[in-house]
Amino acid sequence: MTAMSESLARARSLLFVPGHRPDRFDKAAATTADTIVLDLEDAVGPDEKPVARKNVAEWLAGGGQGIVRINDADTCWYSDDVAMLAERPAAVMLPKITHRGQVVDVVRALAPGSCVIAILETAAGVLNAQSICSVPGVVRAAFGNADLGSELGLDPAHQASLVHARAQVVLGSAAAGIVPPIDGATLDLTDREAITADATHAAELGFTGKVCLHPRQVDVVNAIFTPSPEAVEWARRVLAAADSGGSIKAVDNQIVGKPIIDRARRLLAQAGC
Repeated sequence: MTAMSESLARARSLLFVPGHRPDRFDKAAATTADTIVLDLEDAVGPDEKPVARKNVAEWLAGGGQGIVRINDADTCWYSDDVAMLAERPAAVMLPKITHRGQVVDVVRALAPGSCVIAILETAAGVLNAQSICSVPGVVRAAFGNADLGSELGLDPAHQASLVHARAQVVLGSAAAGIVPPIDGATLDLTDREAITADATHAAELGFTGKVCLHPRQVDVVNAIFTPSPEAVEWARRVLAAADSGGSIKAVDNQIVGKPIIDRARRLLAQAGC
């Protein structure tokens, strides 16, 4: 992995900022979000796409860091978005994916060292999760609850309605051998209970990060996706027991076998230990 892809693999909170609002770029980058997402897609109206692309290009050329969500391959803005990002290694968030070929095309067009976050927000994309996540260059998947909810005629804020789709994205990521995915947005920007419940639900399903639409959501997301000190201490005891050799060991009444050891290692990696 490159330094860029390693950073994206560990990110807990991804804070979106509209590409046509360069006055917000520095403010977003100064928050406690692990990374920002410079948006050229949904947050930007058709007439503002060119200036948003120019703003993002200038931010990146000036040393600014961030993921760029481009417009999807079926739009008239896609080619210009990709061409702008092809000048230097970039982290790209690709929306509306239905099949792996769309991701292959983007990876080929980008500069060496670039990486992709694949947004799975269509029914076809979710069902093809393993194939899409297996494309070289894909670091992580992101779940798009709003667009998928719209396609299925479901409320994207209703956890039970999309639990199967979320599980498919987690399973597809694991089967492809990439790190666990990023959950979609909580659309209510002011409800702390909603973001807490949504992030907790996603973590219980196996997600390790979440999209944030407002800075006030970031600290909640970071807290929920950061392993607790107790969990880290448990993981260290598991690995210590595994390394001690001799007879079969137990930690907290659990046999220290490969599944428990693998879980402990993933937890410590998530904690940055």
